[in-house]
Amino acid sequence: MGDSGTRNTALTLSSEHSAATSSGYAMLLVMLAALAVGIFGGTLLEANPALGGIVITLASIVFLFVACGFYMQQPNQATAITLFGAYKGTDRNTGLRWLMPWLGRKKVSLRANNMISERLKVNDLRGNPIEIAAQVVWRVTDTAQALFDIDDYKAFVIVQIEAAVRTIGARYPYDDYEHQEVTLRGNHDQVAVELRAELIARLVTAGITVDECGFTHLAYAPEIAGAMLRRQQAQAVVAARATLVEGAVGMVEMALDLLSKKGVVDLDDERRAAMVSNLMVVLCGERDTQPVVNAGSLY
Repeated sequence: MGDSGTRNTALTLSSEHSAATSSGYAMLLVMLAALAVGIFGGTLLEANPALGGIVITLASIVFLFVACGFYMQQPNQATAITLFGAYKGTDRNTGLRWLMPWLGRKKVSLRANNMISERLKVNDLRGNPIEIAAQVVWRVTDTAQALFDIDDYKAFVIVQIEAAVRTIGARYPYDDYEHQEVTLRGNHDQVAVELRAELIARLVTAGITVDECGFTHLAYAPEIAGAMLRRQQAQAVVAARATLVEGAVGMVEMALDLLSKKGVVDLDDERRAAMVSNLMVVLCGERDTQPVVNAGSLY
């Protein structure tokens, strides 16, 4: 009973295959021939009204029968063929086409569709609320799956794009100031590849593939944007100070070494420490230094 219930509730997967259709140009010749026969039957009405009526009737039936089977198909367009609800194949040939009039026809565009999702508020890996939106280029690859396995494949794409963007947005942090993690802002190409793989996996049941995708909007949510901006500024100031101090220490060390090698002055530990302090103040200070002239002895 359990297996039977599973089979009854499982989705019946469709698969596209070619439909048996004819070239419309050949059938156009048949329709013109039927028209010519009908005209010929009109000429027989005076000599043999019964025969002329039969010829006109048959020619009219053939003409109408052929005329009802024509349809046009543009490049990158397909037509799914059905017979009383049963799928009979898909025609991907372009130009003037023809098939039996009692067969149903449903056109599907195979062209690339460009879609930009709405801005979604998502919590990143660290729990920070961010706003994120994505641009996705998708197209139908299996018309049978798109038409018969999904109720509305265009609405299905919209929902799955939103779900995939939320999944990827929560998988990584927005930013990493130490540059040790994969982030949404710093590794855009890598994250876009994962987003495309996530979308393809979600849309495969609808016979749809994704050619390209990427983020069009990525920012902290307004309620924390100000705090995160101050944090970024503080991190930048700290990094700049660290670089400045590192350079100043190197310059002081070089200055002391040159003074010692050239014998310009012989400093004891106390005077050496004082000079280091003064040089560090000069090199790391934000204001212009004021020189002090010592007219007396160094000691």
